[in-house]
Amino acid sequence: MKQQQTITDIKGSFELRNGVHMPYLGLGTYQSDNDQEVVNAVKNALQIGYRHIDTAAAYKNEVGVGKGIRESGIDRSDIFLVTKVWNTDQGYEETLKAFNASLERLGVDYLDLYLVHWPVAGKFKETWRALEHLYAQKKIRAIGVSNFLKHHLEELIEDCEVMPMVNQMEFHPHLVQQDLINFCADKGIQYESWSPFMQGKVFELDFCADLAKKYNKSVAQIILRYNLQKGIVAIPKSVHAKRISANADIFDFELSEADIAFLDSLETGERSGPDPDNFNF
Repeated sequence: MKQQQTITDIKGSFELRNGVHMPYLGLGTYQSDNDQEVVNAVKNALQIGYRHIDTAAAYKNEVGVGKGIRESGIDRSDIFLVTKVWNTDQGYEETLKAFNASLERLGVDYLDLYLVHWPVAGKFKETWRALEHLYAQKKIRAIGVSNFLKHHLEELIEDCEVMPMVNQMEFHPHLVQQDLINFCADKGIQYESWSPFMQGKVFELDFCADLAKKYNKSVAQIILRYNLQKGIVAIPKSVHAKRISANADIFDFELSEADIAFLDSLETGERSGPDPDNFNF
């Protein structure tokens, strides 16, 4: 199991294997429109105190994310900015081009974290080689993967020069994948969650409502606190200022070990997103 990490406040972080500090709570921007919607979401989050913004080339909102960062008034060096290389851009040379295109859209000259979005068979190793090159050039402070199951990681680790520092996975009470969490912890790979709310389904579950009542918190706050106490970085997506603020109000309570174990026990293997072993995009 991952060693218990200290959870302090919205600006707190977990330390990656190379010493870079990754804020453990961030703003996700999946399905946030590349217009004033995402600009405002990013500005609101940064002004509330978030220091971690997650996007991807596939979200087609990098321009808006970059604009939100510039308009926030927060210094770029204080922000942990993440984007991802999309599947159709995978391969060595293609990834280098895709990286430069992302930087241009974002209006920045480096990234804090760059991820391989999905494990495209026959390509992700060459894509990773490109990330290693960019990391060696200090154009990225940390490199990692997304949606990589254990066998994908094992294949990548076989002959990589730099170990992945992060693995961003679908994670929620119905898809805990504790074996994968443990594997990543053993390898020094920081686990990160996407879709922590099961694309909204978590709000319909009675047991979450019961926990919310017990702790006098919202279901979203319970789930995000659950992520952090398991040592998992969380990037809840929202475009609403009140919700972005509420998602950060998770530092004045602590879930009991029994309640964390209870949430873990709800594993069903149900995915709200695609299966990393069976995707066709």
